[in-house]
Amino acid sequence: MNAEPATVADLQGRDLPEPGFRSVLLAGAPRFVREAFGPVAAFYLGWKLGSLVVGIVLASAVGIALDLYERRRGRAGALALVSVAFVLVQAAVGLIADSAVVYLAQPVLVSAIWGVANIGSALIGRPLAGVLADAWYPFPPAVKESRTYRRVFGIESIVWGVYLLARSGIRMFALVSESVDYFIAVQIATGLPFTIALVAWSVWYATRAFERSTEWEAADSGRQADRRDEPESRSGARSTPS
Repeated sequence: MNAEPATVADLQGRDLPEPGFRSVLLAGAPRFVREAFGPVAAFYLGWKLGSLVVGIVLASAVGIALDLYERRRGRAGALALVSVAFVLVQAAVGLIADSAVVYLAQPVLVSAIWGVANIGSALIGRPLAGVLADAWYPFPPAVKESRTYRRVFGIESIVWGVYLLARSGIRMFALVSESVDYFIAVQIATGLPFTIALVAWSVWYATRAFERSTEWEAADSGRQADRRDEPESRSGARSTPS
């Protein structure tokens, strides 16, 4: 009787759930929405109801609180530390400049840098989209080293990079040429709908590509062969005369 095709989950053990569009999206989408829009919403609320200082402090508090929340859930890492550092630097620069434009311009510039980094990471074979995907699904080391992983997330890194660069250009133009209210509207228009669509596409494309890949079958066959040889080796060792 033929064995079932190997899957991504098989490479780490049967206790790891198989990645599917619905399960991965439900696992990662809430965190993505919190981190992408929480600090911005907090800044706008604090700025409108209080002052620039209130908005910056409130946004910084929300950003740090989100990081602490992820740490308690065991999902903190290098990217989380970078996020907290940027929140603090952004707040300091905004307070020193005493300008909402300066404060809001910083994440726009960082977004453009992320766009360049995404494209560059794909060109050198170490796609950033794969690093970020670990927050959505715990890929086994064998999968991260595979050709399928580099190809899938390399394509996704380029798509996200192009989007981030285009979005940053539009937002910066709106920020320097119009009011802060107009910028917030542009930020929502260029963020939420496009981000939801790209996230959904990224999850669908990755899960579909991994399901169709046959690269795991060779690795799984080798592991099964090793398990079959192990009892024989132990049996041979017991039967060897001293």
